[in-house]
Amino acid sequence: MGDVLAGFHAAWEFESDSVLIRYERGIRTPKLFQALGERRVPLAALASVTLTPGRRGTVVLRAEPRPGADPLMDAADGQLKEGSDPYRLVLPAERESLAEHYAGELRARLAGSGPAGHHLVAAPEPPLHFKAYDGKASFDGGAVRFRWSWTGASSTKWKAGDQSFPVDELGGVQWRSPEVFEGHLRLLRRDAGAAPPPQPDQDPAAVVFGLGYGPVHESLPFAAAVLAAVRVAAPAPALSLTAGRRDPADIAERIRHLGELHQAGLVTDEEFAVKKAELLAEL
Repeated sequence: MGDVLAGFHAAWEFESDSVLIRYERGIRTPKLFQALGERRVPLAALASVTLTPGRRGTVVLRAEPRPGADPLMDAADGQLKEGSDPYRLVLPAERESLAEHYAGELRARLAGSGPAGHHLVAAPEPPLHFKAYDGKASFDGGAVRFRWSWTGASSTKWKAGDQSFPVDELGGVQWRSPEVFEGHLRLLRRDAGAAPPPQPDQDPAAVVFGLGYGPVHESLPFAAAVLAAVRVAAPAPALSLTAGRRDPADIAERIRHLGELHQAGLVTDEEFAVKKAELLAEL
């Protein structure tokens, strides 16, 4: 193909075996798009392509990546908001016919929709780093390092000291969006066993997000890069991303703690209801 379809915040360049997505830089462009810059997506990484009506006189061209094909989407695990979906191109409604043409061209070249055996889309390149509420996280391609903050880290983390995790000792990454209650990034170690992990604020293998800390455009590319490095280091079935559902006892404990904060006046009625509903949704 070789043609370019420009939309709001991004442009897709269609090639014979891939789509090159270039994201705009600007104050209205989602920060995640700006951080990504551009991404080359092999057609082998795609499961399907759709074109649907959008809002306010727009149409939306969207590609669905195959499970396991893109470390960024594996790390996101369905938590990205619609406006930050890097596989979504919003176009003026008058370009619907043109968008349908390209959608048909892409569909004709797709080979399958099953899980990919390895990542087909490149992960963000290290070195990467971001600031969490309780410390600073850095990744140089070979190891993840956590350096605790004296103002935010728990006594458990201070006693454990700053941490370094070689990727060949890791089994995966758990990213919970900073835009929801209890956002965090946790490293999953191979030797962790079957016991449920401690709360993120008590786990030296995790950093906790918070208001203004660990934003999506910094922490998600970080998680994706670590996940990709882990799979390269030891591509075994056990290395799947494990966001998973929590133990019911853990959920009950968190709701109890949330109730205490509510009674103490530290959480409003609305915040209590929203956060309780988020916790119950994890059961």
